[in-house]
Amino acid sequence: MEKKKISLVIEINNSNYIFAAVEQNENQNFNIIEKIITPSEGIIEKKFTNSNASFQIIKKNIEKIENKLSCVFKTAIIILGDVDLNYINISGHKRMNGSQILKENISYIINDLRSLVTKFEKDKKILHIFNTKSVLDGTILENLPIGLFGNFYIHELSFLALTIHQHKNIEYLFNKNNIEIKRIFARNFIEGTQLIEKENNIDTFFKIKISKEHSNIFYFENSSLKYIENYKFGTNIILKDIKKVCSLDINMVEKFLSKKPFQNNIEKEENLEIEYFKNINFRKIKKNLIKDIANARIEELSDIIFHKNINITSFKEKLVRIYLSIDDKLIGDNFEKDFKIYLSGEKSLELKLIDDFSMDKTILNVANIASYGWKKEAIPIKHKKYSLISRFFRFVFE
Repeated sequence: MEKKKISLVIEINNSNYIFAAVEQNENQNFNIIEKIITPSEGIIEKKFTNSNASFQIIKKNIEKIENKLSCVFKTAIIILGDVDLNYINISGHKRMNGSQILKENISYIINDLRSLVTKFEKDKKILHIFNTKSVLDGTILENLPIGLFGNFYIHELSFLALTIHQHKNIEYLFNKNNIEIKRIFARNFIEGTQLIEKENNIDTFFKIKISKEHSNIFYFENSSLKYIENYKFGTNIILKDIKKVCSLDINMVEKFLSKKPFQNNIEKEENLEIEYFKNINFRKIKKNLIKDIANARIEELSDIIFHKNINITSFKEKLVRIYLSIDDKLIGDNFEKDFKIYLSGEKSLELKLIDDFSMDKTILNVANIASYGWKKEAIPIKHKKYSLISRFFRFVFE
């Protein structure tokens, strides 16, 4: 019987470290056989602020899993959530003069573009390279045109990069634990691939996530991740606005919203019940005022993230769908329809409310992509070095 393969997958985000041992059996199926979730120490606002605290957490939890499974990990697959990443979109071309396009032609363009990015973005570490567009003689192709004949070929790539400083910090923590990093994945990329597989291969979309303290938007085009933007605000500002304008205690606001009052129609003059004023004097506060305050903030959030975001203007022209997830159940239960109305806007864009994928499904998806790749990821091929004479004959005869 073939020996089972066990991989170590670790997610790092602002809230938690997640350690998972993933087993691949003889049928090539993946299963999580051990998992540890622990609060993230040594990380503040997406940055490692205490390397010793982070090192100790990583060391302790890897050892726990190793001892339980009687194994030793030498490599790890890392998922980065809640991190600011850099995006570079760039195109290259090759004159074919009617000849056939070979794999080597495309590999040459990919390697050439990668060299340019590495040369001019010296403070960046590339995590992902995506084949975003192939154009042969003016025609956009769905797949790479290997084997086709043409005169002029354009190949567009999208690069997802981490700063060298961030990468070195992560590498240091794991190397110190005698762990080599096998791959680093952006969580947004993994979420996008899961959406594509779940949603009948709809491969061009925006995904917006509104959490309590943070929000983000990312854009996939033709199954390639092209853009991410993070924001330091979330649904908590809605609660704070209601508290401030209505002069209410935040617990009172939460208690009121927990009844899901806005799932049904409210009378125009309907006021908050006296039960919400146990520790303060009763005041007439219209329930619709609370809804109006929330709607004003939701409209503002929608404008900042989507409608008035100049960074995504060009992407909207190719828009197929918007996916929206609201992490805060209290806000989602009461105002998800309002989010949908304001984000859809005047053009009534197609918007679908979704729940985020479970942690286990994300981990298994990462293990699968780490093993088998993603259909739109470009893997540059290293070219052999040729002597001057060899290069001359290749130039003449090829």
